[in-house]
Amino acid sequence: MEITAPAPVFSRKNMAYLSATLCCLLWGSSYPAIKNGYALFQIATDDIPSKIVFAGYRFLLAGLLLLLFALAQGKPVTGLSRRQFGQLTALGLTQTSIQYAFFYVGLAYTTGVKGSIMNATGTFFSVLLAHVIYQNDKLSLNKSLGCIVGFLGVMLVNFNHSLMDFSFTWQGDGFIVLAAFILSAAMLYGKRLSQTLDPTVMTGWQLAIGGAALVAGGYLTGGTLVVHSVTALAVLGYLILLSSVAFALWSVILKYHRVSMIAPFNFVIPVAGTVLSAVFLGENILEWKYALALVLVCSGIRWVNKRG
Repeated sequence: MEITAPAPVFSRKNMAYLSATLCCLLWGSSYPAIKNGYALFQIATDDIPSKIVFAGYRFLLAGLLLLLFALAQGKPVTGLSRRQFGQLTALGLTQTSIQYAFFYVGLAYTTGVKGSIMNATGTFFSVLLAHVIYQNDKLSLNKSLGCIVGFLGVMLVNFNHSLMDFSFTWQGDGFIVLAAFILSAAMLYGKRLSQTLDPTVMTGWQLAIGGAALVAGGYLTGGTLVVHSVTALAVLGYLILLSSVAFALWSVILKYHRVSMIAPFNFVIPVAGTVLSAVFLGENILEWKYALALVLVCSGIRWVNKRG
């Protein structure tokens, strides 16, 4: 009788799933961290330029941290051709600068509930763009069902006791959707670059370039950033670390795995962000909708990655 060895628990695919989940949990934790950061740095709600400066320092320093890490590993950080540096500049300006600017301007003109739902459309864009660009990443019934189920979970976690207002404003809702599309397209471009560049070096340069552009743009439009306490620096430090770890790890995952297999994990971000915001900001979390939303999100991820 032939005995077949069991598949390893920590296979390459399972490690990719765990890493993608970790990235999305880190990005989800940025919601309460950013809100606390605004309060600690005393940034007014309508002060978009100062928010851009705050974001710029976060990504600029995260990128520099990754480049130092790559340098310590002996990876070539500065030996880039003019073409490669141009590609990294394009990636940084789109994935970090332009996307983030559209996202925060959009949030200023729409509600948080609608903004979260609109931003989740990025998962659909990633799966659809992968279907168009890659021959081995076509849209299937399982992927379609998984996206729909996961998106229902995202919608559910953002519902309140009243009916939603479905009015659409271009400067608000439209900018959020546009930011989601830009991010999805930029990540596909980043996947292409990661085939010829080290993912850590690539991510470090694009974050640094995009962050520097945000800092410059924020200051030029009247933004400021004043440190009022050590706690404020600690929050900014956490955001820098989570950005460097999550973006670098996500780039590595995308280099070796199909986009449609990883993209649905983005549904974890708004759910994690809502739960962690409730925990750290003292909001009510003891509601049935959170448990049901998590079930829907996990089911959606399972359906997208289901064979057949």
